[in-house]
Amino acid sequence: MTQAPPEERFVRSHTIDATPAAIFAVLTDPTRHQETEPTDWVRDARDTERLTAVGQVFAMNMFHVGAGGDYVMHNTVIALEPDRTIAWRPGQEHEGAIRSGGWTWRYDLQPTGTDGGGTGGGTEVTLTYDWSAVPEKLRQYVNVPPFEPEFLDRSLASLEAAATGTVTGTR
Repeated sequence: MTQAPPEERFVRSHTIDATPAAIFAVLTDPTRHQETEPTDWVRDARDTERLTAVGQVFAMNMFHVGAGGDYVMHNTVIALEPDRTIAWRPGQEHEGAIRSGGWTWRYDLQPTGTDGGGTGGGTEVTLTYDWSAVPEKLRQYVNVPPFEPEFLDRSLASLEAAATGTVTGTR
């Protein structure tokens, strides 16, 4: 797999006091995705089925003033290893096909417990937002990245709150 230049991706890590399974359960449940986003950009899931396979598509209702208000993103799962990795490529439906803008979201989970099973030490979660495949023509119209790297830190804090049942002030 070709790695994007550092300037075309943000990567942030955070240790969460929860098992990889607990965190993965949040990430594979589209109805909980708005809990992982530190603003109100992600609204709710149109598709509520748990994510279980590469190629699966789930649609989310979204809102952003810069995108004209309400819109829908159709996300295609591009990597999935239970309790370890999930990644998706957002896109929009056009004439029955999903067209990606070229950016991806990826979560990698690594147990930090001494037994390797994720108990007694939590999970290091690495979140990657990669925009290296956004075509130059689209870059003229879409601001990528649409946020600063600290957005990922706040997103990981939101994921921590969702996975552990704690409350944060990230929104």
